[in-house]
This record gives sequence, C-alpha cells and structure tokens, in this order.
Amino acid sequence: MKTKFTVTDFKKYKKEGKKFSFVTAYDYTMASIINESNCEIILVGDSLGMVMLGYTSTTSVTMDDIIHHTKPVVKGAPDTFVISDMPFGSYNTSVEKAVENANRLIKETGCDCVKLEGGEEIIDTIKAIINGGTAVVGHIGLTPQRATQLGGFKVQGSTPESAKNLIETAVLLEKAGVIAIVLECVPSVVAKRITESVSIPVLGIGAGKYVDCQVLVTQDLLGMYNDFKPKFVKRFAQIRNEMIKGLNQFHDETLNGEFPTPEYSFNKEVELDRLY
Repeated sequence: MKTKFTVTDFKKYKKEGKKFSFVTAYDYTMASIINESNCEIILVGDSLGMVMLGYTSTTSVTMDDIIHHTKPVVKGAPDTFVISDMPFGSYNTSVEKAVENANRLIKETGCDCVKLEGGEEIIDTIKAIINGGTAVVGHIGLTPQRATQLGGFKVQGSTPESAKNLIETAVLLEKAGVIAIVLECVPSVVAKRITESVSIPVLGIGAGKYVDCQVLVTQDLLGMYNDFKPKFVKRFAQIRNEMIKGLNQFHDETLNGEFPTPEYSFNKEVELDRLY
C-alpha cells in the first residue's frame, strides 16, 4: 500500500527533483482504482461538468456539484492526496464568500486542498483562504473557467510579453502561499522557465516535459471520453473500446441464451409442486 502524499511533500519533491503524477476522479469506483495505482494525487476537477454531466464547458458546475462528487472520491482514495476545484462563481464575488466556500469544501468532503484559477486578481482571495487554514493550489496558463475571455481553449504564453506575465504570476502565487501551481497549455520553453522560477512544484497539463508533475484527465488518458481529444493527451489505454466490447458481448449472450449458465444461477432445487 502506498504512503499518502502530504502538503509538505510538494516542496520536498521539488527540492529533491522527484517527479510525480496527478489525475482526476469524480466517483468512488474510479477513485478506488486510482488509489490502488502509483499516482500520488487526485483532482476532483470542474472538468466533471464536461466529462460526467455533459456540459459544453466548466462554468455551469456548482459548489453542490463539486461537493457531491468530492465526497465519494475521498472515501474511495484514502491513501491518495485529494484536491477539489473551486468552481466558477464560488470565489470571484467576494473574499468572504470565497473563504466560506473553501471551508465548505474541506468540512463537507474531507479533501486535502482546494484549487483556484487565476493570478494577480485573486491574490487577496488566495491569501485569505490560506490564512483561514486551507491549503491552496494555483492554476494559470489556460484557465478553462475564463476560456471565453481568452478567446477559447488556446495555448497561452506564446508571446514574450504573455510569457513574462505568466512567469511573474507564478512567482506572485508562490509568495501568496500556494503549495503548487497547475500550468495548462503553455509552450514547453515557457513552462521550463516558470518551473525554474519557483521553489514549489509546477503541475503541467499540456506544458511539456520540464515541469515537476504531469497532469491528465483520467477519462482522457484511458480513452474513455470521446467528445474531444486535446493535442497534449496520450491514450495510455483504450478502456472505452473494451467497455463497448463487453457490453455487446453481454447483449449477444443474453439474446442467444448463452448467459446465464448454471455457474451464474442459483441452482437449489425447490419443490414448487407442494404449493399447489
């Protein structure tokens, strides 16, 4: 059984140059599978809106949605560090509301940490949540909750000016007290500079190989989610195809009478004639 990753391990791994991995889960079964794997971290991301609820973006996800999905993940993965996303609208109305919602996530789900998207504009919010006793992971680069403002799901930091801004934002987030930074859809050379500019881990999704940790949505890397495949996603398995194959075999054996055989039936003799 693996030893659970802790808040202090983030900086320790960075200092020692140790890599780690970070995947998503939204339900008990998937969380329990990941818990048996070597992956150190689970994110209950607002990507659940697209992967689990069929939304076209993450912005429709609510606090109640996140809490509902985080609870079973925490139960299913007791040996894995669990981060829960703060969804759109849960922290951008006021600092007080943000702290209240962060407290809700920790108290009602038992997760280890929360994640917020954004930079300088939410620094005061991040500091307040941390001062309230909750560990925070930052998220910069492509921030899906603000994708419309960014012109869609596009690579960020592709100009010298925008790259400089990302580097400065990462440093600012570290000073604010975040334990790590998710960096999404950024050129590898920029991600490398950002990783070298901070003493906390950079968790890269579509950010090349020079970051401290690789992040992917589980349903993407296992070939389960089929609506859209980002450029940075590698299919490490094709579970969707296997699931369809299994379902079709069940269907066929049901129709032709192959299933169930006595092995899958209760075969105790019952004297039904005595009832008549």
